[in-house]
Amino acid sequence: MKLDPKVNKKLSSPPLEKVVMPHEGSILVRHFHVNHRNTRPYWHYHPELELVYVKGGSGKRHIGSHLSYFKEGELVLIGSNLPHQGFTDRICGNESETVIQMLPNFLGEDFFHIPEMKDILSLFERSKMGIVFGDQDKEVIGPKIEALVNQDKFSQILCLIEVLRGLSLSKDYKILNADGFSMITKPHDNDRLNKVLNYIKENFKEPISLAEMGDLVSMTEPSFCRYFKRITAKTFTQFLNEYRLVHASKLLSEKQVSITEVCFESGFSNYSHFVIQFKSFTGKSPSAYRKDIQKIL
Repeated sequence: MKLDPKVNKKLSSPPLEKVVMPHEGSILVRHFHVNHRNTRPYWHYHPELELVYVKGGSGKRHIGSHLSYFKEGELVLIGSNLPHQGFTDRICGNESETVIQMLPNFLGEDFFHIPEMKDILSLFERSKMGIVFGDQDKEVIGPKIEALVNQDKFSQILCLIEVLRGLSLSKDYKILNADGFSMITKPHDNDRLNKVLNYIKENFKEPISLAEMGDLVSMTEPSFCRYFKRITAKTFTQFLNEYRLVHASKLLSEKQVSITEVCFESGFSNYSHFVIQFKSFTGKSPSAYRKDIQKIL
């Protein structure tokens, strides 16, 4: 498969996002809605922690090597330098999105090392793997996150500590990259990984071979396989299939098309294989998954 020149240019862009803090401020609070969409790169990383509350809607969750589908909103904490993509777009159907970004030491080098802050420090450690929180936290803590938008800088700091404290005590959460995800520090390797992941996003509906990926990043097939497994803790085939299955989950939830169409629209060429893979990934057959989603809606 030949890459379109425009796509090639897009894939070579660096994945590092430069977060600019407000004047005389230590945290960045941004609020997005239907008339003011989040236009961040879909695959990027930054040294700042990122707390995201999506009110309503559904979409794809891609953090590190974790891929899944969320519905009825999202509350997630992403650790320093953990790559991720944006959570919302024009078809997400969300009401709003609030994003808070802060460096791990935004209150000074030693602040979170005092005894009273040990739970929040532990939360920061866990966030390096990505944390998604459950429905109760979305209901209780989500509005507190939104409330930061209209507060002065001092009040934002106090409210954020309260939010982080609540999240640090939560029992309803899931670690997204339990097997780890290694962020490469060399610029060349960052660009290489960026090319691979963006290429998957552009071409997952078509067959993608290991030889093709090796050529993309100037590596032999065995070297590419070892490289990808070392970075993501997953084989390339496993990662690609999970990306396709997340897309299938989204189609089953949002479009009234046949399961056969979902299979081929998600990049699978064999229906029986698709059903087996989907059930292994979600714990349900595609038809049972769709019925459960319809009951919720």
